[in-house]
Order: sequence, then structure tokens, then C-alpha cells
Amino acid sequence: MAANIEIKARIINFQEIKTLIEKNTQITPLVLEQGDTFFNTPSGRLKLRQQSEIDGQLIYYERGDQMGPKLSEYSIYRTSEPDALRHVLTESLGVRGVVRKRRLVYIVGNVRIHLDDVEGLGNFLELEVVLDEGVQRETGVRQAESWISKLAIHQDDLIESAYIDLIVETE
Repeated sequence: MAANIEIKARIINFQEIKTLIEKNTQITPLVLEQGDTFFNTPSGRLKLRQQSEIDGQLIYYERGDQMGPKLSEYSIYRTSEPDALRHVLTESLGVRGVVRKRRLVYIVGNVRIHLDDVEGLGNFLELEVVLDEGVQRETGVRQAESWISKLAIHQDDLIESAYIDLIVETE
């Protein structure tokens, strides 16, 4: 499985953090509209991410719920028929919930910075440090901590769980 080090944080001032990211990256972000359908699984999380009628990714991942940088191991299957795949998975596993978001994506080397406006939850920053083969977890953690510092993310802004968990908690 592929792996990354991830942090997620609630953000209060979207524009302020966007300005800080752009100051530190000099990058114009990609803008994505994403719908993630989560399915019931005995372990890990399984979601079908859809960005258009012909662009989908089935993503299985295992990640502990903890504050701060955490290891996430994942596998991705790309599909040009996300609606058909969603139907099969819904029939076989059942749907846990759906997360809809508008995402700004900044890519800096092996680091992906996401600014998310999550429907029903608000604004978040998600940072993923992709661990290339042979790269130690500690190296990724140091990179994540460096970005936390650059972007002035406070420890009490960090969240431990996935968006789907936050949505299920509010239902």
C-alpha cells in the first residue's frame, strides 16, 4: 500500500490561511468539487470519490484517529464508471454516509495541501506528505510539522478523525 503522513485542522479564517499557503508556495491551486460516498467496512475506510460522471476513485485507507501527524496507508482504484461502481458497493456493503466538499489543492513536491469547504461542517486544512518508497515515517512527520509551523496551525485546531466521522456525529 502507498502511504502518507496526514494532518487535518479546522480553520476559522479561510482567506487568511489561503494567503499564507500561497505566500509559502507561490502556486495557484486546482479547484475541485468532490463527493465522497463512504461504505460500511469491518476495518479501515472505503470511499468512492467522484469528481465528474466519468472520473471516480475507489479509495481504501487505514489511519488511526489521533491529533497531529498520523500515518495513512491507502490503495486507489480509478474508474470511468463511478455511478455503476457506487451502485454495486451500495448493494453489497451499504452506505455509511456522503461527504461533499469544494477543495483547493496545492502541490509542493511530495506535499499536498488541501483547503476544504465541507458541506455541513465548515472549513478545514488537510495536509498530506506522500512517503515515497524508502522514505522513513519520521521524515514525513518532520515535513508535516514544518508546514504546521509555516501555516500557523495551532494544536487545538487539529482534529483526529475523518470528515465522515464528524458528519455521522452531527446526525
